[in-house]
Amino acid sequence: MIHTYKVTGMTCGSCEAKVKSSLLMLPGVTDVEVSKEKQSATITMGKHISLSTFQNALDKKYSITAIDHNETAEQAKSWFTTYKPIILIFGYITIIALIAATHQNTFHWMQGMNVFMAGFFLTFSFFKMLDLEGFAESYSMYDVIAQKIKVWGFAYAFIELALGISYATNFQPLVTNIVNLVVMSISIIGVLQSVVNKRKIKCACLGAVFNLPMSTVTIIEDALMIGMSALMLFML
Repeated sequence: MIHTYKVTGMTCGSCEAKVKSSLLMLPGVTDVEVSKEKQSATITMGKHISLSTFQNALDKKYSITAIDHNETAEQAKSWFTTYKPIILIFGYITIIALIAATHQNTFHWMQGMNVFMAGFFLTFSFFKMLDLEGFAESYSMYDVIAQKIKVWGFAYAFIELALGISYATNFQPLVTNIVNLVVMSISIIGVLQSVVNKRKIKCACLGAVFNLPMSTVTIIEDALMIGMSALMLFML
């Protein structure tokens, strides 16, 4: 991916060299061509990098703006590409849950949520099981329990599997939802801390298979599970 940007503030050859070296230091940037005369920088990158990231890498005397592309559209495209696995998984699970909950023009909310929860936990535990050690290592980077008790990362994948089976078979709904509420409430603490502190770490929600960054998407994912389990407890 190659984009050209307007860079103002360069007044000499030293400025040109400084801008180039600063941009080249960014992860994902493979090549940079800077022109003081044209006040421009042509950047080659593995995937789209936000304009704010480039601006933060430069000295305050330099200002960088997009020329040959729509920055908002590129960021949206980059976001979708990054989170495509989660979007597809949630999409498929939601469709299956809606079909399962619809009977003779009547929608059964409890049935739909049971199927959704079963699909969620079985799918997510599956990806964790593909590389259980890799997941446990990534999870210990931010989870409040896994940071202190390493075995919790391994146990967590099996807890998700057990929850998935319990929701699929409607086993002890009261106990299942209480366990889900407690486990996900603990899990979201570490996620919130990482996002608030803007830590650049990998999200382990899909194990070590996909390189997903920790973000508000992870918070929404955990909050959804907490909200649904709380609602199901209320409906019981």
